[in-house]
Amino acid sequence: MSDNNSAIVLGATGLVGREVVDRLLHDPRYTEVTCLVRRPLPASLFHDPQGKLNPVVIDFDQLQEYQGYFSVNHVYCCLGTTLKQAGSKAAFRRVDFEYVHVAAQLTRAQRCDSFVWISSVGADASSSNFYLRVKGELENAIMRMPQLPHASAVRPSLLLGKREESRGLESLGQSLAPLFGPLLQGRLKKYRPVSASEVADKMITLQRFTGNGENLGVSV
Repeated sequence: MSDNNSAIVLGATGLVGREVVDRLLHDPRYTEVTCLVRRPLPASLFHDPQGKLNPVVIDFDQLQEYQGYFSVNHVYCCLGTTLKQAGSKAAFRRVDFEYVHVAAQLTRAQRCDSFVWISSVGADASSSNFYLRVKGELENAIMRMPQLPHASAVRPSLLLGKREESRGLESLGQSLAPLFGPLLQGRLKKYRPVSASEVADKMITLQRFTGNGENLGVSV
């Protein structure tokens, strides 16, 4: 397995994104980790003993102009927002669908080894729930994209971890998770709350490393 991989992370300051970047910086298989961000990263956010981190401030509305940064082995897309944060359905869709879809297109254009992004449990393009419908439409759009065979989506339920911003219902869910999580068994097990660190670990295992060339074009 190659120990000379490069990666790009979108959404590096989010709950899962921070976990992904931290792991990549300490993973001997990676020599460079580029983070596309909206604003400069605080120096204290990551421990980078080997100088792998390359933060790049960009305008996500012009993401297609940064295609050159996608000349890497692996793309980790951890972008995501909420309707409350976005302020409207159109703004939500711009982040959770359009930005991620453009990232997948740039991944394909640069012929990266693989692309992994965060979807959601229950994602369904025919759902009456707007959030789940957008997630499902995105899965369909990426999985059907020609010449992007090594793409995978992780589908977490409620994410556990400490966020910088407050999300009311999510905070309540996190406090109740130890009580109701163990009750979800069998077919309901996929709805158990999951830690951001577990999701990060899953994303890394889904990437296509040299010598591990299985086609990952399925949702997980």
